[in-house]
Amino acid sequence: MRIVLASQSPSRLGILRSGGIEPHVHPAHVDEDALLAGLADAPATAVATLAAAKARAVAADHPDDVVIGADSMLLLDGELQGKPHTVDATVARWKAQAGKTAHLLTGHCIIFGDRAVQDTASTAVTFADVPDADIEAYARSGEPLECAGAFTLEALGGWFIDRIEGDPSSVIGLSMPLVRRALYSFGLNVSDFWA
Repeated sequence: MRIVLASQSPSRLGILRSGGIEPHVHPAHVDEDALLAGLADAPATAVATLAAAKARAVAADHPDDVVIGADSMLLLDGELQGKPHTVDATVARWKAQAGKTAHLLTGHCIIFGDRAVQDTASTAVTFADVPDADIEAYARSGEPLECAGAFTLEALGGWFIDRIEGDPSSVIGLSMPLVRRALYSFGLNVSDFWA
């Protein structure tokens, strides 16, 4: 039995590794746009739905393992923000969020056999009031282009976050407390998976 991460996120992989787990990585490929259609008014449901689709997409291939699917988006001014993908979109996003507090929502679906735990972690993130030169340098670094909310907490982006309120691991991409509770609900221990 092992942990299977249904994600190609280096941040999620890093969280598990730093917690003593070397997961099997099996990225899920789902049509996120189709799944999000009609869920814009329910942000927590939207990220949980994406997480569940990812977990379910690979669970059949790993019936004896614990499969973790996750998805993160930033809720800023009432709208979900995904990955910016480009330098220009990253700069625009940072100009919109600088000096504000938003909520990083991370949906989780953890499957073990015929049981599943689905939940969303919400953490308030207060962004610094950052000058244009740093915004542009950060965007050009490439680091935030494939990150929900156009930032990382654990790397260069950490310079530009004033405060978080909630679970720091969920901001990085995977809530260790939420995953721990799911494992316990399955009658498993975290230490069962330590490398």
